[in-house]
Amino acid sequence: MKRKLMMVERIMHVDASTPLNCVFTAKIAGSINPENLHTALTKVQQKHPLLRVRIDEEQKGGPYFITNEHVRSIPVRIAERLTDDDWLKESETEWYKLFDGDNVPLARVVWVRSASVSELLLVMPHCVCDGGTCVALLSEILNLLDNPAQELDAYTPFNSVQELMPDSFDIAKNKRKGRIYSFLGKLFFLLKNTRNKFGTGRNYVIHWKLDEEQTIAIAETAKNAGTSVHAALCVAFLKAFQEVRGTKARGKVISPVDIRRFIPEIKQDTMFAFAPIVELTIDKDSTKGFWEQARKIKTDLTAKIETMNAYEMLWMGEYMHATVNRMIKFLKATDGSHDVTLSNMGRLTIPETYQSFELETIYSPTVAFPWRNPNTLVTTTFKNRMDFTFMSNDNFLDEAEALKIKAATIDLLFANLQQLSHA
Repeated sequence: MKRKLMMVERIMHVDASTPLNCVFTAKIAGSINPENLHTALTKVQQKHPLLRVRIDEEQKGGPYFITNEHVRSIPVRIAERLTDDDWLKESETEWYKLFDGDNVPLARVVWVRSASVSELLLVMPHCVCDGGTCVALLSEILNLLDNPAQELDAYTPFNSVQELMPDSFDIAKNKRKGRIYSFLGKLFFLLKNTRNKFGTGRNYVIHWKLDEEQTIAIAETAKNAGTSVHAALCVAFLKAFQEVRGTKARGKVISPVDIRRFIPEIKQDTMFAFAPIVELTIDKDSTKGFWEQARKIKTDLTAKIETMNAYEMLWMGEYMHATVNRMIKFLKATDGSHDVTLSNMGRLTIPETYQSFELETIYSPTVAFPWRNPNTLVTTTFKNRMDFTFMSNDNFLDEAEALKIKAATIDLLFANLQQLSHA
C-alpha cells in the first residue's frame, strides 16, 4: 500500500510533531487474559491495512501511508487502577503522545488494571479513524478476548480516492470542477488572517453519564415531539451556550455524519477517517419553543443529508492539498463561527456479556484538537445510558464556564421534558 493521505486525513495528521489522537475506552468487569489480549491485537492488526503502515512525509507530494513490512505489534501499556476516574487521567496522557519511532503501528492500548475491574483504552491518531472505526475495532478486540480462536477477514485497501468513485461519477467533468474549487480555495485562505497568536492553554475533558430512566425519557419525549434525540441535544447545547456566554454565543453547531451511509465501498468495519459535516443553527432571538426549534433542526439536518454528495466531497478534497497548510493555520488562528462540534455516535451495538467478563460500560471518545476553537461534544448510548465527553481548551473556553454550560444543558433538557409531558 502506498496512498497519499486524503485532504481531511492530512488535516487531522496536522504534522509530524503535533499529536491528534482519539481515545476510546471500555470498562470491563471480570478477568482479562494477557495472552488473549495480545492475540486479539495481532489479529486486528492483520485485518486492517492502516495498522501496518507508516506515515512518510519525506517523499514529494506526501505525506503517504506506506505499508511497513517491519511494523511492530500493537503495544499494551499497563497502568494500575486505583479509582474509577483513572481512565480519564490516562486518556489525557495519551492525547500528547506521538506515534513516532521506528516501526511503530498507528494504534496502541492502555490497560488500566485491577484485580476485578479494568479499562481498555484504544488509542489511534485521528488521521486513520472516525467514530465508526473506534466502534468496529473495539468490538473486534472484545470478541477476540472472549474467543481468541476466531478469525478475522482481512480486506484490500484502496490506493486512491478515484478507486472509491462509482461508474456513474463523471471524472472529466469533476476534474474541471475540481480545478475551479482549488482556485477558489486558494483565494479564500490567501485572504484570511492566520497570524493571530494565542497561548497554548490547557486541554480538558468533562465527562458525565445519564441513568437509564433519563436516557429513555429523552428518547421517548423526542419521538413524541416529532423530532430526534440529536436535534434535542443540539438545541439544548446551543441554548446553554447562549445562556452562559451571552453575545459570545454563535447559535451554530457542527454535526459530523458517518460517510458509510453514502459510500458502500467503505464498509462498517473499514478503517476510515473522513466524516462530512453539517452546520445547524438556531435563531438566538426566536420566540419559538424548545421542541419547535428541535423539529426545525431535525428538518434542516435531514434536508442537508439528503442533498449531500459524499463522492464529490472526497473528490474535490483532492484538489485542496495545496491549501492544507493554510487550512491548518486558519483552524489554529480563528475562533470559527460555531459554538461546538457535536458528534452523536448513537446506540452502540456491542455485546454486553462474554464468557469470562462483562462489558460494564463504554465511555465516549476523547480527543484534544489543536485548533483555536476545540469545543467538541461526543455522545454515545450503551445499556440504555447516554454518555457524554466535552473537550475544550481553557485558552478558548474556561473549564468553569464549560461546567456551567454542561449544567445549563441538563437543566434545559429536563425542564423541557417535563414541560412536554405535562402539556
